[in-house]
Amino acid sequence: MRAVLETRQRTSAAQVKQLEAELEVVRAALADAEEVHRRRVIGLEQYLEALAEEGAPADVVGEVPRRRAVGPRRAVPHRRHASEVKELSADYQALMAAAADAGGDGLGARRAAVVLGWDSAFASRVEGARARLKRLVERGWLVEVKPGRFTPPSSLSEQDSAGAGRPGGGS
Repeated sequence: MRAVLETRQRTSAAQVKQLEAELEVVRAALADAEEVHRRRVIGLEQYLEALAEEGAPADVVGEVPRRRAVGPRRAVPHRRHASEVKELSADYQALMAAAADAGGDGLGARRAAVVLGWDSAFASRVEGARARLKRLVERGWLVEVKPGRFTPPSSLSEQDSAGAGRPGGGS
């Protein structure tokens, strides 16, 4: 019976040491997180002070912004207003080249994501690529010969080009 109790005592002592070690790791992580938080608070205060010096209105926390800032957009001119693929941005040029290389089967959104250098395992990236392909369809640069398959309009035969694509680029 004494041996059982001594074994239990040693086991509990080892568990205490293990938990103390884990506690030290958590304390260190907490200290790091508090330092990051402190720096961000200081950064926000400096930002608000700079805005006040410039006389610019500062967004108050909790207030709904009137207009959301939008990042730079890549304009895709309509096909009839542009003479060459070179007038498109580099991403759209890469999509056009991949669609031409895809042949009659057409370019799919997953492959387009890879062409853009994105990880095609993420649905959001595939959908972003699909949106770009649809934009090219809307502007007349590509046609959607069958759902999810995009080709340049010149790769279609005359009879297919009459009914191919979707009016207005819809799906």
